[in-house]
Amino acid sequence: MTDPPLATVAWPAAVRVIRSLYPPIDLFEDIADPADWPLLLSAEQKTNPRLVESIGTLDLVPPGRRVGGPGASWLMAPFTHVSADRRSRFGDGTYGVLYAGDRFEVALLETVHHHERFMAATREAPGWTSQFREIVLRVAGRLHDLRGAPPPLAEALAPDDHAAGQRLGRRLRAAGSDGIVYPSRRCDGGACVGLFYPDLASAPVQGRHLDYHWDGVRVDFYRDAGSGQVFRIV
Repeated sequence: MTDPPLATVAWPAAVRVIRSLYPPIDLFEDIADPADWPLLLSAEQKTNPRLVESIGTLDLVPPGRRVGGPGASWLMAPFTHVSADRRSRFGDGTYGVLYAGDRFEVALLETVHHHERFMAATREAPGWTSQFREIVLRVAGRLHDLRGAPPPLAEALAPDDHAAGQRLGRRLRAAGSDGIVYPSRRCDGGACVGLFYPDLASAPVQGRHLDYHWDGVRVDFYRDAGSGQVFRIV
């Protein structure tokens, strides 16, 4: 299969929407130099066995591509907490991928789609459900570009079947790719990135806290938890 072309992506205000239940990880936030992490982690493990659970698998991120300092948890966590049970469009569960949209509406609708699938699969009762937070960050890099991709590359963009995307992501990452930029499948005209390393993102800042309303079939509203404003999703 021919590789997608490379494109320079520079988004000063990309957006992620993530679950709010995960606290910051002190090792990533407080110790700015990632070169110090392995020794500190080794020492802490002797007295704090829960540290491994919170940090995840640090070895999944090459030392030269780790990031630290304020907000680093939001950049590192997708790469240190991976599982075959949590596959994604371009990730098979053996490595991490950080996803972001080029604007808020894209990130919102992408997460709403996945939340709807979870709520339907677990047959949750209607009501206000999980809490989320908006993360605004910079994205910059040379990424493989699936915007306008011809067949068979377009198979990687199938709305609900990620098998082709996972094969493409695994192959490109193994060949040294930094990530993929692609058209959103949930927000017309929007674009997303799937980054294979955390150092392609920077300057993460927390934005709004959000609540999603599940009506038993779909997410029909979201609420800005700070202002209390409720918005219909159409």
